[in-house]
Amino acid sequence: MPSGTPIASGYRPEIDGLRAIAVLSVVLYHFGVPGLSGGFVGVDVFFVISGFLIGGILWAELGRTGTLSLGRFYMRRFKRLAPAFFVMALITAVVGYFVLLPFEYRAFGKSLIAATVYLSNVQFFREAGYFDSGADEKILLHTWSLAVEEQFYVVLPLIFLLFRASRRSLLVVLVMAFVASLAACVLITPRSPTAAFYLFPFRAWELLAGVLLAIWRQARDARWSWHPALSWLGLWLLVYAVLFTRAGAGFPGYQAVMPVLGTGLILMNGQNRNPVNHLLASGPVVFVGLISYSLYLWHWPVVTLSAYYRGAYSGWVEMLLWMALAFGLAVLSWRWIERSTRHAQALRLREVLVGVGALSVVTLGLGGWIYKANGLPGRFGPEVRRHIDASADFIQDWSRCSVPGDGPLQGVEVCGIGPDGPPQVVFWGDSHLRALMDGIGVLAQEKAVPGLLIWHAGCPPLFGIAKVETAATPAQDTACTQANATIRAALSGMGSLRAVALIGRWSYYAEGVGVGRDVANRITLLPASGGQAADFAGALSATVRELTRDVAPVFVLRQVPEIPFYQSRTVARRLAHGQGDGVEAVFSAPLSEIDARSHSADVALHQLASRGAISLIDPRPRLCDAVVCSVLRGDQVLYFDNNHLTNAGARALRDLFLPVFRQGKRPVDGG
Repeated sequence: MPSGTPIASGYRPEIDGLRAIAVLSVVLYHFGVPGLSGGFVGVDVFFVISGFLIGGILWAELGRTGTLSLGRFYMRRFKRLAPAFFVMALITAVVGYFVLLPFEYRAFGKSLIAATVYLSNVQFFREAGYFDSGADEKILLHTWSLAVEEQFYVVLPLIFLLFRASRRSLLVVLVMAFVASLAACVLITPRSPTAAFYLFPFRAWELLAGVLLAIWRQARDARWSWHPALSWLGLWLLVYAVLFTRAGAGFPGYQAVMPVLGTGLILMNGQNRNPVNHLLASGPVVFVGLISYSLYLWHWPVVTLSAYYRGAYSGWVEMLLWMALAFGLAVLSWRWIERSTRHAQALRLREVLVGVGALSVVTLGLGGWIYKANGLPGRFGPEVRRHIDASADFIQDWSRCSVPGDGPLQGVEVCGIGPDGPPQVVFWGDSHLRALMDGIGVLAQEKAVPGLLIWHAGCPPLFGIAKVETAATPAQDTACTQANATIRAALSGMGSLRAVALIGRWSYYAEGVGVGRDVANRITLLPASGGQAADFAGALSATVRELTRDVAPVFVLRQVPEIPFYQSRTVARRLAHGQGDGVEAVFSAPLSEIDARSHSADVALHQLASRGAISLIDPRPRLCDAVVCSVLRGDQVLYFDNNHLTNAGARALRDLFLPVFRQGKRPVDGG
């Protein structure tokens, strides 16, 4: 048959072939197969296919009957999607009971509720942040895309019904929505890539691209066979996107156009006889497409729970075995759940709604119970619990924190402490200050001194410097410089201040490198002149000089000793999973090693303290004896990781800051 001859209409196997490309891209990317930096764009391919199929169905029904049967539409959707989802969710909840730590299991319960009501994309958007748990701890993270599609299934039929009297008006509305969504996505991605990634309004254009393509075909009676070059171009766009798109602040934005356009071209030319469509319509590829929904559902729980339990795969063989498990579960799910319910003629609308409603009640109740029970901590013994408690003890009350939209501290995160009133004390620092927030806040209330905490994660509280850090993006480095400049100007205008306290990870800034668990992290202070330690000492001295001259007396907290290899979550997991041999070795560090690590920073601090430029606050006597420093104080763990205290640790050490608040109690000059 000539290459331009169209294939008979009806079932289009190349669409299942596209599904195979989409799901394999995502699965291989998530399992860490190298070379697929953009494997996540498979979700964009799914969005276009979904819009194409659903849009075509709705447009055809509207043309045939003049209206839509919402009951029939949602019955098909529920039968197609709901059963496999509920089985995956319930089995994952059971496995999570035996594997996840309490605060992680609690987060799973919250995600289960959100996924059941198709709002998990909103939840994960709201949770994204500096101290949010990583993606590998969010077992239901992949349901964000299902939530986007379900929201689309709610909105699109309503738009069709609203404008059913005029198909021309309907088409105009759909085109306008496509253009508006695409423009919003491109414009907001540089400012808020997390919103653009997760939220429906910024992803709707991808689904609408498929809708408009299906409508174009039906309205114009266009053939699905044009020229082989279109399929080749579409495949090239998809392959390029999978291989070279980079995750990060630039996605989705304009980068998402490439996989969307590639998918559209293949769909548009899907009945053309050419090698691309022949490959997509081949048996093995089509089979992967048929199981693609179940494979998408199952692969992420397998990825996250296996990596969580194992810590890291031993090599390619183990990775392939876990991948095989995901495929096996997908085949079983497709054969015994998807096919059985999708084609069950006995399941009418009433039965489907009752079944989906009952299963929703079960998952909502289960998620609510897990969440309210704080992840069921009673599953573990006391030896494990103290590290579990530490791993969960890093969340504070942010009700008095904000990022002002105007004023002298515009754009900088600030938290009020103590009673209301003009701030008499200011604590300025990095994430070490954030870790101490609970203790300082309690002391401010006890001493009735109003104040402010001003913190910026990963940003040295120093004037006149910039930083370049391997653990940060260029935008985050720039934000640090801008925040410090804003703080510099704002502090000089606070006439009520009686004391300023600086808190930071000084040894990191003085040495330019992390230690133990984060030894790969590098930071460089700019402008560089006499070496990292000298640059740090010079910036600290200049900052203190300016603060004492223009603002108030300065207190500096000597850095909390670093315990190089401690991480409460890792220790808790190892103990909970029976892998605790030798784990006690990471609970402490020799004082001699800590002294060597902090030597450069300590020299700078002690020089300033010896000439009375600062009052030095030293936490080391509380955390160390004559030989070692430890994360333990009795039976309580005071460290969250190798350099941050827990809230319990912050409260235990809060009295160290009494001199700051006594200074704050001093009357204003002339008062």
